[in-house]
Amino acid sequence: MLTRLFIRNYALIENLDIQFDAGLNIITGETGAGKSIIMGALGLILGNRVEGKHFFRDDQKCVIEGYFKLDAYNLKPFFEENDLEYEAETIIRREIAVDGKSRAFVNDSPVTLNVLKALGELLIDIHSQHATLQLNTERFQLMVLDSMAKNQDVLEAYRAALRQYKDQLAQLEQLQNEIASTNAELDFNQFQFDELQQAQLQLGEQEQLEEEVNQLENAEEIKRGLFGASHLLDEQELSVNQAIKEVLQHLQTVQRYLPSVATLTERLQSAQIEIKDIAQEVQMLGQEVHMDENRLAVANERLSLLYNLQKKHRVDTVAALLDLQNELEQKIFAVANREEKVAQLQKEVADSLLLLKEEGSRLHESRVSVQGEVQEYVQSLLSEVGMGNAQLSVSLTELPVERYKTTGGDEVQFLFSANKGQALQAIHRVASGGELSRVMLAIKSLVASRSALPTIIFDEIDTGISGEVALKVGQIMERLSSNMQVLAISHLPQIASKGSAHFKVYKVDDTEKTRTNIVLLEPQERVLEVAQMLSGANPGESALKHAQELIEG
Repeated sequence: MLTRLFIRNYALIENLDIQFDAGLNIITGETGAGKSIIMGALGLILGNRVEGKHFFRDDQKCVIEGYFKLDAYNLKPFFEENDLEYEAETIIRREIAVDGKSRAFVNDSPVTLNVLKALGELLIDIHSQHATLQLNTERFQLMVLDSMAKNQDVLEAYRAALRQYKDQLAQLEQLQNEIASTNAELDFNQFQFDELQQAQLQLGEQEQLEEEVNQLENAEEIKRGLFGASHLLDEQELSVNQAIKEVLQHLQTVQRYLPSVATLTERLQSAQIEIKDIAQEVQMLGQEVHMDENRLAVANERLSLLYNLQKKHRVDTVAALLDLQNELEQKIFAVANREEKVAQLQKEVADSLLLLKEEGSRLHESRVSVQGEVQEYVQSLLSEVGMGNAQLSVSLTELPVERYKTTGGDEVQFLFSANKGQALQAIHRVASGGELSRVMLAIKSLVASRSALPTIIFDEIDTGISGEVALKVGQIMERLSSNMQVLAISHLPQIASKGSAHFKVYKVDDTEKTRTNIVLLEPQERVLEVAQMLSGANPGESALKHAQELIEG
């Protein structure tokens, strides 16, 4: 419930502080007095975008605050979901800087316009004379049925099922598209993988083969070198080994006279042993080395295969070939896995579709169950406001699942006839402005009676009505205000007389500027205002008496 609206430095408003009643608040005033300015300011704290600069004084920022009593409306989950501090009396503030930039706050916490708008939709429903255009929209008509049937949980379950189905269907289509694009590469990848796998590549193989080929191609030179070394070390008459023996003999002779030579003798003996071992190993190596034309051909053929594969795949090592082989294997495996995933997703999509159909049917049946009630309620209220022959028919058709929307799996149309013998047609084609206003009032009353919306605002929906019909409309608003707060901006005395609080909007012309102001009328001031609405600026005794009767009646 909106308890207070504070506006500073907005359009023609310098400062306004309005305290609203919990029941029916009537707002009147001459055309151009500033009623729409007040509504524009209210719209800003409900999340509307700033259109241009609206400053009473250009060098000061604009501030608009709304005070809302929320303790009866179960809005804590919204505050928790949006990480906002919940207060039983919540303050929404909108500030517009001199440069046109705006900021929004809920209980002093900054919020985005999307959050502000979402909260505003939970607090106030503004119904203007232009809102009758909503009557022919499918979204609005379904909202009426859902409000009557209290379908909030059913609708949320349906939307969850629709989201799940669409998400899984999108995943399936994406996967199928990926498979279609990769299938063209699969045969080529498989061919390349098979070729590499058949090569039986091994790390270090290339280096070993290159070393082996080098040895085989130079076997004779290697053999000559090894045998030559062996001959010099131990076989010829003056071999290294024979020379060391003679040196040892000389040192041993000297050792008898020079004991320190013993160390040199030991070292030389160790060297002799090492040289003997080297000579034996050189000889053995020489015996092992031999030219094998067949093995050379095999090794060269294998190297040729490795070199060709490296050239083909533009790499330099067997390790890189093995990496490529692994990569190709993963691609082939991934395609195979995707086929399995497709089958799994197809099953999930089928299950989701089945659930979606069930939820769609449940929502449809719930709406069907209140069709008659909506028709009877609206026709009853229209009869009260002078449209006794009006008929409203709710046409509801269940759609095939491929045409399901976020609003459900139904196609709805409100068909209307205002007069006897007139065929039912789409409501906007056959209803006049005044008739549309009354139909909208009846429907809004229906929705309000089934929802916990704190406040509803009727902004000049009295177009095209007068007299007794206007009185009935006022009575309906008065009745509606017993369950919720109602604000009604009106030019009709019959409606103005029904308020529990009556505000008058007027202009004040100062020497420099024109300002919009608003005042809560005292009982006698209210009588005068209603009388002026009945007969003009200077009402007579009869107009004042009639105004008193309207207010008391």
